[in-house]
Amino acid sequence: MERKKYIFIILISVLTLGSFAQSNPLIYQAYIRGDMARWKIITDSIEKTARTNPEKLELVNCQYGYIAWCIDRVKKKEATTYLKKAQELVRQLEEKKYKPDMINAYKAAFIGFEIGISTYKAPFIGPQSISYAKNSVSMDAQNAFGYTQLGNIAFYTPKTFGGNKTEAMQYYLKALRIMERNPENIKHNWNYLNLLVTIIEAYIELDNYDTAAKYCIKTLKAEPDFDWVKNQLYPQVKKKIKP
Repeated sequence: MERKKYIFIILISVLTLGSFAQSNPLIYQAYIRGDMARWKIITDSIEKTARTNPEKLELVNCQYGYIAWCIDRVKKKEATTYLKKAQELVRQLEEKKYKPDMINAYKAAFIGFEIGISTYKAPFIGPQSISYAKNSVSMDAQNAFGYTQLGNIAFYTPKTFGGNKTEAMQYYLKALRIMERNPENIKHNWNYLNLLVTIIEAYIELDNYDTAAKYCIKTLKAEPDFDWVKNQLYPQVKKKIKP
């Protein structure tokens, strides 16, 4: 799962970062193996049984990850199908006034997905993404997902339109600190691993390979079998580090 550089886009930070103590164990295994076919099967299975608000929010989390992958693989039709499903679930949860901070964060993320599918929409709906993300963290200052969205927006928005990569890194690292305050929340949590990958890729983008390498090591310490980092990102970073 590699990240595309769309304006305002919010990919793979696929996450309920402050909402669930641990992610679905089957989804976790699919994530560390990069098995998105399995991910889809599990997501569709959850869709058939999700009835309560927490179950629906977990389903949104799974759909979010799958949509990101579809956009990255230019599977726009399938991405659109799952995005509509996720948006409908978010609408239902919003009607129930369930976790409004997370709902705002997802709405911010989904605008990023819309732009990923149709990039021409960026100037028209991009500012809404910023507004939703800011609402999210104003409702809950400990919402790591909201800070991750703010980081994505700041990092991938062109500088002439207000983007700021230094500010973005501050948001990413703040999200990480929030998650790591409770060690139980990050065990076997693909959301946590994904945030680490987001940080690694950001440092690669900034040509800061030494720091990227440190976060690769940190990630593999948390999950030694994480295929994406073990066999792709870390080898890529090591080649860039000067002796």
